Amino acid sequence: MHIIVVGHGMVGHKFVETLASSSDPELRVTILGEEPRPAYDRVHLSEFFAGKTAQELSLVAPGFFDNEQLTLRLGTRVAGIDREARQVVLADGEPVSYDKLVLATGSTPFVPPVPGASRKDCFVYRSIEDLEAMSECGARSRTGVVVGGGLLGLECAKALRDLGLRTHVVEFAPRLMAAQVDDPGARVLRNRIEELGVQVHTQKNTLAIVDGEEGRHRMQFADGSHLDADMIVFSAGIRPRDELARSSGLALGQRGGIVIDERCLTSDPHIYAIGECACWRGQLFGLVAPGYDMARTAARQILGLKSGFTGADMSTKLKLMGVDVASIGDAHGATAGSRSYQFLDERKQVYRKIVTSECGKFLLGAVLVGDATPYGELLQMMLNRIALPEAPEVLILPALEGAARPALGVDALPAGAQICSCNDVSKGALCEAVAGGAATVGALKNCTKAGTACGGCVPLMTQVMNAELSRLGVEVKDHLCEHFACSRQELYHIVRVEGIRSFGDLIARHGKGLGCDICKPVVANILASSWNDFVLKPEHASLQDSNDYFLGNIQKDGTYSVVPRMPGGEVTADGLIAVGQVAKKYGLYTKITGGQRVDLFGARVEQLPSIWEELIAAGFESGHAYGKSLRTVKSCVGSTWCRYGVGDSLAFAIALENRYKGLRAPHKIKFGVSGCTRECAEAQGKDVGLIATEKGWNLYVCGNGGMKPRHAELIASGIDDATVVRLVDRFLMFYVRTAGRLQRTSVWRENLEGGLDYLKAVVVDDKLGIGAELESQMQLVVDTYACEWKEAVSNPEVRRRFRHFVNSEAGDGNVVFVPERGQIRPANPEERRGRVIPIAAGAA
Repeated sequence: MHIIVVGHGMVGHKFVETLASSSDPELRVTILGEEPRPAYDRVHLSEFFAGKTAQELSLVAPGFFDNEQLTLRLGTRVAGIDREARQVVLADGEPVSYDKLVLATGSTPFVPPVPGASRKDCFVYRSIEDLEAMSECGARSRTGVVVGGGLLGLECAKALRDLGLRTHVVEFAPRLMAAQVDDPGARVLRNRIEELGVQVHTQKNTLAIVDGEEGRHRMQFADGSHLDADMIVFSAGIRPRDELARSSGLALGQRGGIVIDERCLTSDPHIYAIGECACWRGQLFGLVAPGYDMARTAARQILGLKSGFTGADMSTKLKLMGVDVASIGDAHGATAGSRSYQFLDERKQVYRKIVTSECGKFLLGAVLVGDATPYGELLQMMLNRIALPEAPEVLILPALEGAARPALGVDALPAGAQICSCNDVSKGALCEAVAGGAATVGALKNCTKAGTACGGCVPLMTQVMNAELSRLGVEVKDHLCEHFACSRQELYHIVRVEGIRSFGDLIARHGKGLGCDICKPVVANILASSWNDFVLKPEHASLQDSNDYFLGNIQKDGTYSVVPRMPGGEVTADGLIAVGQVAKKYGLYTKITGGQRVDLFGARVEQLPSIWEELIAAGFESGHAYGKSLRTVKSCVGSTWCRYGVGDSLAFAIALENRYKGLRAPHKIKFGVSGCTRECAEAQGKDVGLIATEKGWNLYVCGNGGMKPRHAELIASGIDDATVVRLVDRFLMFYVRTAGRLQRTSVWRENLEGGLDYLKAVVVDDKLGIGAELESQMQLVVDTYACEWKEAVSNPEVRRRFRHFVNSEAGDGNVVFVPERGQIRPANPEERRGRVIPIAAGAA
């Protein structure tokens, strides 16, 4: 069977993914995409302006189209459908035959028929190509206007603001988001958005766009007023792309769209329609979740599986320019006899409303603006007709001091309750995955895909996972080990609050036994993070693992590597000579690391103090390459040397490295500082990354390379040096406080309830009111810094530890090297057996 899919957007790709998951060898699928690139995430399109690339927005997994049953043709426009011959005709006249045809043509932006709407520097907000053109225009513009105050319009306004433009929103209706929120909610939304510097103009009917005086354009309104701008973007709604259906005689809806039944079949039994181009019972769907549901339905029908589309809940939760907005079910109370409860806090700019049935027992809808925390709970109550409390208003009223707000227990949800609407994952599916061994949020995401689209379901998904683990008899706990019935985070707080300075004191008060190889290094790390004591003090030394104990990374042959700190990668000629002399004297292998440092390999344990002394004399310090701490701050030369540089990335990298050197954390930390958006320092792949722009620094966090690379996320943009330091202080100390054992910032971020929005709220907005405390803790670390190498060589007791034999000064005779490319490397077993002549360890 040959299936043709017209359109390779989000919904079209979801259809192909569902079909490809079958093992039917007879299926052949040809996807005809009009755009020049495969399917990408339009929901997060605005992140393109925050630094996310087209590749990162892609929805196509690497190697997906290597399947010989799938053929993707991009840049291919379909001109018509010959239903009788079962062929689509391409724009160049080529006919392509099908057995089944799936129309996933999506929608097109609505541009009001206003004279001047097609002028240069007037855009629609739909594709990556549109955004690329907007970005080019934004670089030569000062002001921008978005026509349309709906979901897409406000997303677009955020994009213009991210471009650094003075931004206006023009809306024909009397309020923003008229379809989703009511008048009080719209007033709160407007206030919150205007506080962010975006000017809102409602009840504005644009008559014409002409040349402007204070900008390239002037919008002339019916009330006699006008607005000048350099750039105009139309985001005033969408219209279904149904021209192929219209020209081929398929049935259309009254307001457009291709009529489909519950099987997603059109009036032709061989043609399906899915997504924004489809019309089901007179209704058009502009959200991705209903489109995904249609895609799965059509694919299952073609595969001969029982499936049907029965409509979709249009509830949605968004963060528009940092403002929570959510709409659930019958948000406007259109149901006969319905009642509403409302709460408005004008000081905090928070509005909540619930709509209940006439009997008051069931939730019909809700509106949340400013704080959408109850969204997941209210949505499940509405979808599953869960009985409301006797006083429903408690669901939206703030909790009184010391009182907890009634919460929906996940046990009340039926197995069929849909937890993730984007990927159609039920509570039952999550429970099955947990029973199959998925015991972390990350594992659940991998095996069910829940929480991998918009992410709004992650908190409820976590509750389901923990409840199911408990039901299966698995104790839901994050105890560090058998000696401490606490998590790393809890131990950290105990140490801080009680002022505990030693492992012995901590285990005596809060643990049992003597400790182990798990808890001892963790406690050592916590003590170092909290008080910054020397890690080899007598009460701390026995807790350390091998690398920290010897202040160097142990290699496979039992020797150690030595990495002197070179802040920002900068090193003088004399410094390089000194490093070379040390390497030559002790017969060490040298290599430039990925973090722009020089690594010296092959040092025996008894040589370490002497090597450190010579490096210290040349002005070097420990690079902490052995510790769970700041490793490197990678940088380019920035504006000092580079003709493209817009910021002094090197000087700032050096300043940052000198500030945070020595900080002990749950895992290693790496920085990158780039002097422009060409990103030579690869800042967006680091735990902390900075990119210089004309408006200031863009700050990225929680990225990493390694086995599971993760792109860092933008947390603040256009900020100055002092703000960078303040936010990085908070970010690092919040991570130190709350991360689990050996948890990289990327993994910590993936498991952080509330995700990036919560992290921003804590670090940037100081939502928890702990910003000053976190900064103070970091300042303690900065003020008490001491080079660990210097302390080790200066203390006779510590220095005595650096010997291979307790009762002899001799080195390890089993350490041998062989020559390779003018340097040394460890001998392998065959070479040790005499096939080559080894070099004595430490020889020049």
